[in-house]
Amino acid sequence: MTIELTVLILTALLAASLWIPYIVGVNSTTTPEMTENRPMNPDRLVPWVHRAFRAHLNLLEQFLPFAVIVIAAHLVDVSNVVTVWASVLFLVLRLVHAAWMITGMPVLPARPLIFTAGWLCILAIAAATLLG
Repeated sequence: MTIELTVLILTALLAASLWIPYIVGVNSTTTPEMTENRPMNPDRLVPWVHRAFRAHLNLLEQFLPFAVIVIAAHLVDVSNVVTVWASVLFLVLRLVHAAWMITGMPVLPARPLIFTAGWLCILAIAAATLLG
């Protein structure tokens, strides 16, 4: 298995697990606005739980294009230094982004820069695949 596919699997596991902080937060914290209605409005959650929710959604926004392009690269047998480094960097960025968001450090400009760097990784893999 290529490094890119291994990273894809690890990123999928991150995406499949990033709901856990949100659910733990929803079930362990309360605010006056909380009701028995689920799903609740994320804006009414305590800040770290809301950030956990947003971190999960943010990863899902980038995961689909990342997965499609990594699989396409694999199908056309493209694996090179660009695809390897861009995929590894993508996973590292997503881990940093999730930790950054949930712990309460989502200050500008770091958060959008991390997201943009992930997007550039996706573009690099796509370019290497299309040109390879």
